Amino acid sequence: MSSGAWTGAAVATVTAAYALGSRRLSTTPVSSAMVFVGAGVLIGPAVLDIVDLAHDAAPIVLLLEVTLALVLFTDAMTVRRQDLRTGGFLPARLLGIGLPLSIGIGWLLAWPLLPGLTMWELALVGAILAPTDAALGKTAITHPRVPALVRHGLNVESGLNDGMVLPFFLLFLAAIPGTHYAEEGVVGIFWRALVLSTALGLLVGWVGGRLLQWSRAKGWITREWRHVYLPAVAAGAYELAVVTDGSGFIAAWVAGFACGFAIRRHRIESDEEQPHHTVEFTENLGGLLAAISLLVFGAVLLGPTLEHLSWRIVLYAVLSLTVVRMLPVALSLAGSGLRLPTVAYIGWFGPRGLASVVLALLVVEEDVPGVELLGRVVATAVGLSVLLHGVSAVSLAERYGRWHEKASAASRGLREGSPVLDSLVRGRLGGPDRSES
Repeated sequence: MSSGAWTGAAVATVTAAYALGSRRLSTTPVSSAMVFVGAGVLIGPAVLDIVDLAHDAAPIVLLLEVTLALVLFTDAMTVRRQDLRTGGFLPARLLGIGLPLSIGIGWLLAWPLLPGLTMWELALVGAILAPTDAALGKTAITHPRVPALVRHGLNVESGLNDGMVLPFFLLFLAAIPGTHYAEEGVVGIFWRALVLSTALGLLVGWVGGRLLQWSRAKGWITREWRHVYLPAVAAGAYELAVVTDGSGFIAAWVAGFACGFAIRRHRIESDEEQPHHTVEFTENLGGLLAAISLLVFGAVLLGPTLEHLSWRIVLYAVLSLTVVRMLPVALSLAGSGLRLPTVAYIGWFGPRGLASVVLALLVVEEDVPGVELLGRVVATAVGLSVLLHGVSAVSLAERYGRWHEKASAASRGLREGSPVLDSLVRGRLGGPDRSES
């Protein structure tokens, strides 16, 4: 049997095995991310050697790129304007202040700990490890005892920061000599990857959303094909940007915003299906692909990295999950009226996941001089995040929830306990989302 067939069989086996025990595992500290990453290490070159980046590079990179594009599209599509109006101060502060600070602090701390990397390679480390992934700390944003303001804020932040970090990533990559993006230059990257890709994403997303609603109004499209249609829109935006030498990820992200807005703006009165149900299939598909991507990450990145760890890599990974995340969160929420336990809870639950893995592999493709060290740092940080955030999610959510209940009873003016926001997001965060993966 060929190596590709063995890889497919291994992926199918792990996915089916987890599916059979998913409900049972959901009540334990063992997260889906831990299962898939652990299985990936097992089937990778470090143990069974079934999956290897050297032999399976093309399909692995394709899987991860498709997964990130789909996740970016669905994350953006499900964000509504009222999400940013009601309780929107929290994600606005985390994204507008916290995200740039995370990139900057990650850049500065990498300087003394990762010798051998150039200034812009160090900047790439900060950018790659800045976005968060809700899938790695699912309980933190779904636990009913956690106030809705916090669940809502973490969910929106995770849905938007991976797209917002892309311009930083591309500009830093363009500043490194020898890369494909450096040939375009910073100005060329700005116009093609940022301006052109954004315009294409807006066009494809808006037209795609309007065509879907027009077809629904005519009764021409079935419910099943309605769900299949959305991944096609995401793929169309991504590929159109790629063929014009732009950024497919930025185009897919922007297309999600435009498509979601078009669908909600032109809602069909006679249609009983809620708008968020339309994207449910795409979210579930993205969740499945994200789980498989974590398995691949364990095999091709984390497993080999475990054989070449150094104290500098481990220390930077730990700082990335603590200081680089928690200090910017604390600074961005200063004066917000949120209590210290809330700020600490939000600061801790900034897990690193899919976006960091895909961006790291894009750097591998570009053959950046310091790519080996950079890849090990990202793999270690994501691996630690899978373990630490997965193990702590249930217990810390319970502990924080108990604190919030006591604090709410003692103080009616507690900002974390807004009943208006609770009613707004109760249905949105309880249903299926990509953190189910």
